[in-house]
Amino acid sequence: MEWINAIVQGVLLGGLYALFATGLSLMFGVMRFVNIAHGDFIIIAAFAAFTLTSLTGMHPLATLIVVAPVLALAGYANQRLILNRTLGKDILPPLLVTFGMSVVLQNLMLEAFTADSRRLQSGALETASFQVIDGLSIGVLPLLVFLVAVAVIWSLQRVFYGTGVGRLLRATSDDQTTVKLMGANNAHIFAIATAIASFVVAIAGVFLAMRTNFDPSIGPARLLFAFEAVIIGGLGNLWGTLAGGILLGVAQNIGAQIDPGFQVLFGHLVFLAIIAVRPEGLFPRIKA
Repeated sequence: MEWINAIVQGVLLGGLYALFATGLSLMFGVMRFVNIAHGDFIIIAAFAAFTLTSLTGMHPLATLIVVAPVLALAGYANQRLILNRTLGKDILPPLLVTFGMSVVLQNLMLEAFTADSRRLQSGALETASFQVIDGLSIGVLPLLVFLVAVAVIWSLQRVFYGTGVGRLLRATSDDQTTVKLMGANNAHIFAIATAIASFVVAIAGVFLAMRTNFDPSIGPARLLFAFEAVIIGGLGNLWGTLAGGILLGVAQNIGAQIDPGFQVLFGHLVFLAIIAVRPEGLFPRIKA
């Protein structure tokens, strides 16, 4: 039963990793662009929610009403004013710019919040659980995170394949030049994609802060987990990203079941094994 419990908890942890990875997958799918500062924006969202709860007494989940739209607007502005200037055939400029952005954001958070570890207190939700069978209990918060991850990915799929904005995003992903010749503004489309990704990042940051401790320096590790989930699932495939997050979470929990020191290592080993056998990921993106 201990092993079954480890697998179940790993699946639920995979929901959080999928939230980390969805924004990264979306930006790569539309712009072929990897944001090195992605993990730091997750931590910014966590600190924003922490600040709101400290100042107003809001429930952590309620902070999403403020944090998610604000981060989406910031993502749009960041793409229009800074990141669009770096995009082109050379992949190095955006990597260098977002790396520099990551360093700056970490130091700003250190100045504003110090290096102390924090956690969002969510009251009864934090400890609530229900028993499935004898020896197997599921926490309400981890289950909520997993269900939200599924709902977010389902919603994004509906947007991409059922709306005009989604068709424009997919068309830009397939052929930026042709879409531009048809009169579309690529800079605006890219900024919309980043705004959507930033909205999801805000959700990931708030749930991260509710589930575990965080501090200004942990952004790069969240980026690594997100990147591994994206690669495992297949670049640009959102449902594949969920599958990648689940595999990563299960691998980590199985590693922790063997020895606590193996938790992160087992996730990395599974990642390496999958890309060695299938470099394109388990579910590579299918163009539509």
